[in-house]
Amino acid sequence: MTPDVETGSGSERGLPPPKERRRLRESGELTHEQVATELGVTPGTVRSWERGRTEPGARTRAAYAALLDRLARAGADHPKPPSPHPAPTPPDPTPADATPAAAPPAHPPADGTAPGVSAPVGGAPHPGPTLPADADAGAAAAAVPPAAGAGAVAGRPVRPAEAFDALYAYSAPALVRQVYLLTGRRTLAQESVERAFRQAWAQWPEVATDPDPVGWVRSAAYEYALSPWRRLRRAHRIPSQPDKAPADPNDRILLGALLALPPAHRRTVLLYDGVGLDLPDTAAETEASTPTTGNRLLHAHADLAARLPGLADVPPQERSAVLRAWLGAVRPAVPLEPPAAATVRTLSEHRARRWARAALMLTAVIAVTTGYTTVTAPDHYVAPVPAGVSVSGVPPLSGPPRLTETSRFLQDKLRDHPAAGPRRIHPKPE
Repeated sequence: MTPDVETGSGSERGLPPPKERRRLRESGELTHEQVATELGVTPGTVRSWERGRTEPGARTRAAYAALLDRLARAGADHPKPPSPHPAPTPPDPTPADATPAAAPPAHPPADGTAPGVSAPVGGAPHPGPTLPADADAGAAAAAVPPAAGAGAVAGRPVRPAEAFDALYAYSAPALVRQVYLLTGRRTLAQESVERAFRQAWAQWPEVATDPDPVGWVRSAAYEYALSPWRRLRRAHRIPSQPDKAPADPNDRILLGALLALPPAHRRTVLLYDGVGLDLPDTAAETEASTPTTGNRLLHAHADLAARLPGLADVPPQERSAVLRAWLGAVRPAVPLEPPAAATVRTLSEHRARRWARAALMLTAVIAVTTGYTTVTAPDHYVAPVPAGVSVSGVPPLSGPPRLTETSRFLQDKLRDHPAAGPRRIHPKPE
């Protein structure tokens, strides 16, 4: 708890950190909707505040600080008693600076089994180091400064394109691999990451000042990859050529077990065990509460242990480290190279120009239609003619005119012709 919250001066000294805001809200058993209703904002705005992506404005800052201060004082005055049935908490992930002895060995011993790790589904143990540094997108937030556009290269400010290229080169390969493990589809993984970075370049001022730019892009890529709307596209609903399965049988079994999980559980496992985020950060990125995320993780570990006998023999507190090593050792059978950063920036700029032109053309069409309607529309009211009022200027209704002599002669001639009447069937004497 920060000092300004403890002393009751949250509205004077500022707001607590984002994680503390989330903890205070959960300690008061409030939902995002309840906080948003009290402050007059949307639930998404409250989530952004708790994730540190945005800050309250001048209108809501004092009210939000007062609410957090009240929750802090309520928690200090009335501490929550321990529950007789506490929610299970998953084990802590392997720290980034763990020694090699804390992870499964890179090479199994001579007896063919790693200590404490059994072979998944009747095969040799799945060796491999922990997730490599270039695949750990969670650590990229510490390597990329909060303001990606602030800095200097050779005595000059960093240009936005250079900062974007640096962020793309650092995190794009790892993100493509993560989305591939999330979906099992190379095309969808590359498209999701490319789309996320195009969106990031279109909103670069926001991404450049975000405390976690890699998390911003990762969240956008995950959301697109797991979106149900993409199933409306035939290319994603019925793939013409399914991706080739990994060559290693253990990799195939692990990937199949991971894809069999529900999307929410799969994303939680990938963020917590694969990327290495802690439980509050995983809950914030999946937009769920911390207890819900912990329950999802426990259920996912149980499902994976049921499908992977090698994981069932591992103690629950060590499964995160084992899964992290296994996920880091998966070798896809298809290449996962993302396109060049310049290509992504160019596509994003072309897309922005096309949308701008479409907006201008639509505005022009609306303006022309409005002008034409204004010119041609009647400018005064014309009352209808009531019934029973004579109308002048209309010729009277008359019947057919009388036949002239010529018309009568032609009529009699047509009637007397043999082709007309019953006489047409009589034979003509010769």
